[in-house]
Amino acid sequence: MDELNKNFKTDGANLATVHGKEDIILAAIDIGTNSIHMVVVRIDPSLPAFTIIAREKDTVRLGDRDAKTGNLTAGAISRSLAALKRCQDLATSLKAEHIIAVATSATREAPNGNKFLEQIKSETGIFVNLISGPEEARRIYLGVLSGMDFNNNPHVIIDIGGGSTELILGDSQEPRFLSSTKVGAVRLTQDFITTDPISNSELLYLRAYVRGMLERPVDQLRKKLQPGEIPRLVGTSGTIETLATIHALENLGSVPSPFHGYEISLKNIKEIVKGLATLNYAQRLAIGGMNDKRAEIILAGSVILLEAMTMLNIDSIMMCERALREGVIVDWMLTHGLIDSRLAFQSKVRPRSVMKIARKYKVNLDYSERVANFSLSIFDQIKGILHNWGEAERELLWAAAFLHNCGVYVSHSAHHKHSYYLIRNAELLGFTEIELEIIANIARYHRKSKPKKTHQPYSNLPHEYRKMIKQLSAILRLGIGLDRRQIGAIKKLDCKYDAEYQKLHLRLIPAYPNDDCALELWSLDYKKEVFEEEYGVKVVATLEKFLC
Repeated sequence: MDELNKNFKTDGANLATVHGKEDIILAAIDIGTNSIHMVVVRIDPSLPAFTIIAREKDTVRLGDRDAKTGNLTAGAISRSLAALKRCQDLATSLKAEHIIAVATSATREAPNGNKFLEQIKSETGIFVNLISGPEEARRIYLGVLSGMDFNNNPHVIIDIGGGSTELILGDSQEPRFLSSTKVGAVRLTQDFITTDPISNSELLYLRAYVRGMLERPVDQLRKKLQPGEIPRLVGTSGTIETLATIHALENLGSVPSPFHGYEISLKNIKEIVKGLATLNYAQRLAIGGMNDKRAEIILAGSVILLEAMTMLNIDSIMMCERALREGVIVDWMLTHGLIDSRLAFQSKVRPRSVMKIARKYKVNLDYSERVANFSLSIFDQIKGILHNWGEAERELLWAAAFLHNCGVYVSHSAHHKHSYYLIRNAELLGFTEIELEIIANIARYHRKSKPKKTHQPYSNLPHEYRKMIKQLSAILRLGIGLDRRQIGAIKKLDCKYDAEYQKLHLRLIPAYPNDDCALELWSLDYKKEVFEEEYGVKVVATLEKFLC
């Protein structure tokens, strides 16, 4: 992790020199079969990473093509042009330096698709790239990787659009398999559903058709898996987001924030599809989290997901809020030299995100790095002796240590509580919701009161997570005490546990001659009480004499 921090600084210096500026504002537009989406981001070349500053979505139904000719209709083109002009106005108001746009299935297949793109260029000045199905899948993969850490484990990504469904297999590196199949929520609704509620015969035919269309890509994907590999399933885009919203509202009463990482089981998907199949349009529209346009096509989209999960034999799906448009951003960063490689970007998605949030809230990076290094040194030296946490917990401690002081951005008073709020609501990518909660709680308890059952949301966590927070936050307190003056007065520490007397001896090596480190020793003595109580030991610190 120390090496990662060094890499950030080195890479950042080089990139800042190359691009000559701190920020790049970029807008990416995805012209899909059902909707036009835009995301506007601020790119920090010194990390490199991007922060989403605005989103725009308009359901234009470009896929409502002329039944006889297959052309995009005049109405769909008019709606799309109006939406694109609104996107352009928003991007301009946010001072976007570039607008990059891609068009997918509907435009790709329409005989007048190229004329539509020419009209966009003529009326708005926006040049739109028409991309193939596999290229769309590749960019979706990049978008998901920008927000999730696969830890080099196999993941299947499914993106259900209006006109096509992308299936992708990857494991943090180059994608193993990319596919785009002509089954989408708008396309299937138009072609196969004429009854409302859907009749049993139409539902059976729809499911059989989807299975037939997905059979080849699913078989090809499965052949890319190594023996014994069991991939996780990640879902993106509107259909899956709507299903996750329905499930969350029914089971939690609200939609979690962030929604990223929310999971639904195959059993739950089956129940939702079964329920949707009995409802007419008005009844579907009345479901919480459903809008009028989505209510028209949600059943077809849900059937695609149900059949795909069944054929892949995967029993749950996790939602990712990033997809094609974010992948367009990553691809632009790659082609403009902001990222050395896809692997370089993906392998650092978590620490990059932590660094980005630290900079956003004006954290003293040198101080945070020292506190993190002290905390990890203690963690490593007492591992297997006083605790048995592993690499996953170590990384959570690192993130919390690096961000523990971010609450000062709001106010120094009760800044530990502000740190909890900022971390919990920040866009820390690559972490699950429970990991975000743990990181925020570890940072929350770096000072003042220790964790208590009367504190929410700490008290709502399962026992094992509460234990983790108590033990890791106690380590963090010691790490903070070792840099009380925030000048790096302590160069190194060695830990030695005396089992007979239940003492943990900390031998501190000072960084400067003639420095008695009195304030660090006092701070350590003040903060060690929580650690001693949690681990059942007595902490004894001694300062070694400075050696020239």
